[in-house]
Amino acid sequence: MQDYQHHWKDGTPVHLPLGKIVCVGRNYAAHARELDNPVPDEPLLFIKPASSAAYLTRPLRIPAGRGSVHFETELAVLIGRPLTAASPEETGQAILGYGLALDLTLRDLQSQLKAQGHPWERAKGFDGACPLSPFISSDRVDPLTARFTLEVDGKQQQSGDAREMLMPVRELIAHISGQFTLMPGDVVLTGTPKGVGPLQAGQALSLELGDDLFVGTHVA
Repeated sequence: MQDYQHHWKDGTPVHLPLGKIVCVGRNYAAHARELDNPVPDEPLLFIKPASSAAYLTRPLRIPAGRGSVHFETELAVLIGRPLTAASPEETGQAILGYGLALDLTLRDLQSQLKAQGHPWERAKGFDGACPLSPFISSDRVDPLTARFTLEVDGKQQQSGDAREMLMPVRELIAHISGQFTLMPGDVVLTGTPKGVGPLQAGQALSLELGDDLFVGTHVA
């Protein structure tokens, strides 16, 4: 049974229930190309269950015997108000905070599922598949220019810049809210830049969101 609870950077809890985790595939063209995937004409959406959430500040545990597990670093958006068919302006008022996430992926399994034309959830929704950082207030982050990085064993592996997103954050959340309602406590992962790769036991990971958030962890 997972014990995850949203928290602010200072350690105080966010008094919202953990909801669904809505993920966006291929929102950076360079990442789509690095995996030899087509660049989509509209956002590619899938959902991780609440049971996949874990603390990014704790050691990462990857499933044994299920093939390669890849990291995908993403800007995470915490929803604070219900959103249904919202405008981009309305989404700005509903964003409570920003953080970082790792969209962990059983890459071998995902490739098999894609080849068979099947959904990806088994590769994306396992327990612990969505480590989330603490959140910082939405007024500390400009969603149009946000930058984040991932270092693995002291070497920069991923560098994300919101200006390179195929669909910007507020427009993206508006689009999602037109497909299904977003509720307080839901999290939206906005896509990963190029540089994804496999996790290995013992690796040290450092993630930064601008100058406002730093998280360090390691693979158990």
